Amino acid sequence: MAGVDVLATAMTGANAAYLADLYARWAEKPDSVDPSMAELFAALNDEARAVLTDATGASWAPRIRGAFGPEPEKPAAPAKGAKAAAAAGDAEATRRAVLDSLRALMLIRSYRVRGHLEAQLDPLGLSKPKPHPELDPATYGFTEADMDRPIFLDMVLGKETATLREIIAICRASYCGSIGVEFMHIQDPEQKSWIQRRIEGAPWLTAFDAAAKRELLADLTKAEGFEAFCARKFVGTKRFGLEGGESTIPALEAVIETAAPLGVNEIAIGMAHRGRLNVLVNVVKKPFVQVFSEFKGVGANPDDVQGSGDVKYHLGTSVDVEIGGKMVHLSLQPNPSHLEAVDPVVVGKVRARQDMAGDTKARRSVMGILLHGDAAFAGQGVVYETLAMSQLIGYRTGGTVHIVTNNQIGFTTVAAHAYSGLYCTDVAKAIQAPILHVNGDDPEAVVFCARMAAEFRMQFGADVVLDIVCYRRHGHNESDEPAFTQPIMYNRIREMRTTRTLYAERLAREGSVPAEESKAMYDAFNAQLEEAYEAAQSFKPNKADWLEGHWSGLKSATAGEEVEKLHDTAVPLDTLREVGAALCRIPEGFNINPKIARQLEAKKQAIESGEGIDWATGEALAFGTLLLEGHRVRLSGEDVQRGTFSHRHAYLIDQVTQAEYVPLNNIREGQPKFEAFNSLLAEFGVLGYDYGYSLADPHTLVLWEGQFGDFANGAQVIIDQFISSGETKWLRMSGLVMLLPHGYEGQGPEHSSARLERYLQLCAERNMRVCNFTTPANYFHALRRQLKANYRKPLVLMTPKSLLRHKLAVSSLSEFGPGSAFRYVIPETDAIAPEEQVKRVVLCTGKVYYDLLAERREKGITDIAIVRVEQMYPFPRNSLAKALAPYRNAEVVWCQEEPENMGAWTFMDRRIEKVLATLDIKAKRPEFVGREEAASPATGLARIHQQQQEALVRAALGL
Repeated sequence: MAGVDVLATAMTGANAAYLADLYARWAEKPDSVDPSMAELFAALNDEARAVLTDATGASWAPRIRGAFGPEPEKPAAPAKGAKAAAAAGDAEATRRAVLDSLRALMLIRSYRVRGHLEAQLDPLGLSKPKPHPELDPATYGFTEADMDRPIFLDMVLGKETATLREIIAICRASYCGSIGVEFMHIQDPEQKSWIQRRIEGAPWLTAFDAAAKRELLADLTKAEGFEAFCARKFVGTKRFGLEGGESTIPALEAVIETAAPLGVNEIAIGMAHRGRLNVLVNVVKKPFVQVFSEFKGVGANPDDVQGSGDVKYHLGTSVDVEIGGKMVHLSLQPNPSHLEAVDPVVVGKVRARQDMAGDTKARRSVMGILLHGDAAFAGQGVVYETLAMSQLIGYRTGGTVHIVTNNQIGFTTVAAHAYSGLYCTDVAKAIQAPILHVNGDDPEAVVFCARMAAEFRMQFGADVVLDIVCYRRHGHNESDEPAFTQPIMYNRIREMRTTRTLYAERLAREGSVPAEESKAMYDAFNAQLEEAYEAAQSFKPNKADWLEGHWSGLKSATAGEEVEKLHDTAVPLDTLREVGAALCRIPEGFNINPKIARQLEAKKQAIESGEGIDWATGEALAFGTLLLEGHRVRLSGEDVQRGTFSHRHAYLIDQVTQAEYVPLNNIREGQPKFEAFNSLLAEFGVLGYDYGYSLADPHTLVLWEGQFGDFANGAQVIIDQFISSGETKWLRMSGLVMLLPHGYEGQGPEHSSARLERYLQLCAERNMRVCNFTTPANYFHALRRQLKANYRKPLVLMTPKSLLRHKLAVSSLSEFGPGSAFRYVIPETDAIAPEEQVKRVVLCTGKVYYDLLAERREKGITDIAIVRVEQMYPFPRNSLAKALAPYRNAEVVWCQEEPENMGAWTFMDRRIEKVLATLDIKAKRPEFVGREEAASPATGLARIHQQQQEALVRAALGL
């Protein structure tokens, strides 16, 4: 007990000087101090001794003696024996006072560290706190006789002196009441001190005047009244109501109302199912009539809305609200049943809005609020991934407020089966976030904590967690029977009066809000709901709002529009040369790596000669020209600055000073910024983050790159639930680019296939583009097309590995310049036999083209044509038909590197057949050439890989 944890509290102010002085005397001569102090110092560990040794300042002893009354005037010199006795008595008093102070400080610190363990958090009363020995005064040597003796505290707990009884009362009110705070794991002293000052003394007990209490009751009335009304009117309909957790609504309101005056202009909210409809209507102000019309199934037929839609407890909305005379934009993000998947999407959107507003340092103007369930917060790995991004350079947002509606149960899973720690929120300690646990049936404590959470975020720019311990009055949904698995819990819940009822009774008892006023408040709200319910039958939704605001001027790319449109993606040659020159320009005195210097010299020669422009240069030209046209570019992912294959080198590093230089940010004065961020080693969270960024800003090119394309399967939820289906479900466009290195080079099953087949299987309704390019120029035009089209679609690219340095995978500058455009299909480009003599056309996509080309040239084959399908979806029917039509006497094969059950074959097969059916040629359907069906994407043995690759190339060429 006498280690460094104790001294961390004791060594403050004058305490430090006194203890340090006493310790120094003991260290020099152990018998020069009181024996009890000598025993205490001898028991210290090395770390605690270091604390004392480092302490400085004036002596504390006169103050500790003076704290208990004025020191007596020095008497005349007594007889020698009397003087010794007086000195001994004075020493004993000092020794006892010092020990009392030390022991009290140890006890106080234990309450700060462990007090939450005895907090009264469970409104059901089923989880009884167990007494903890470190919160027992007896542990520190105190007895009942010590309870009323003054103890010097030096303003700890705001007291110069206090009795032990007073100390315990303050500590228990502060740390063991309706609020339990975990904050002593935080390493920042200022943050810890800030929290202590706001918690100690239990200020929430006196923080609410009558007007504030009435407003809080009104929020609870809306929260409870909405759920009760829906339960009556829509019996048997799933709504994932908030019953038992109604305090979440005033908490959310309090966070918003606190943050707005402190500088927040926009708030993005993400949340789970439970309570979503309540948040939609009572916080984000979606009209009651609209929600009721959705319940009734009116106003939601295909003539009224676009897209396929989603269930109502997945939907989002946005609104501008006035808070204290200031307009604040609130948005609730739509999300799927993968509840926590929306977390990184929200923070990505927040980051984009901050960047758009120029708030790139403090990052306080836009804030994210994430509402979680207890089981999901503890169980879903993307929660940690989102927390882990919170202070990273490329992903920080100035802190997110996390609110956990803690039902103390998952679907049917209790805490003992749901997480291994003490609390569902333990994961937040990994980033030193403070965690405020609060009893959901104490609304004033809940709102106090919510305000404190918002203030903490605004003060420190860091995440904070509010854990509202409540319960779920019904089962997982309203038709579920929870007593099957939790009979004791639900017997207790059936006995529980609602949070609003308990609070209204409390206010009536204390005279703040009479019972009649409380009832009138409830009745008036219910009448408002009845009026909306009647109006819902004739409700018609307004036009979709998804192409307004930042999205104004963009349109929906419907299935009926031209698929193979050529967008204006070409760039004047002078501009291309300007960008190219900047890519090769190094500041004077910059110590560049010699290998990179050689690469830049080769790049310079390619730009000047107009020939041999490789993949990385084509990409950089796309980025640079977009920057010069006023667009920002954000590239994110694992090791993207250099590139996994050491090809990009977007950020150059001085080999002596480690300083960074970014050529793309030094093309012209005043240009927008290119940013490339090496992400944490996570795919799910980072892809979700960049998707969220793209939702917020349609005029920035946003790219996420997988270290290997195979690794994107770690983010499959984001791909399935957001990227591929978000537009049709929720009317939300995204122009996100996914760069997925793909290609069979003998690197094994996890470094070959980006699972092209999975993306193609998700394709429908022109939801995204899926491509596999063979030329840097086509890559250039595809990237620029993302912003030049008057709509936004995700772009999924199978990007190359070996082609990054392949001598044939290059383009000329003219292919980027005037008259050039994206090529959906690239016909035969070699000089081969006349078209009528061609006996076979090999269709392919991506890297295998160069293997086929090399073999054909080596063997001198002239009667086989190779046609490259650069974009597979939307399927380029017209371009492919035009490329195949001349070969009237040829058979058609589809050649791919992937096994037959993977890659593009199953997607392309019937589509190619339909094209062939429209042509007057011999071929009627394509044949497959590639690896045999396999469970694993590729072999891990180089020799077998080479045999397979050679075999499929020969088969494709009929050898």
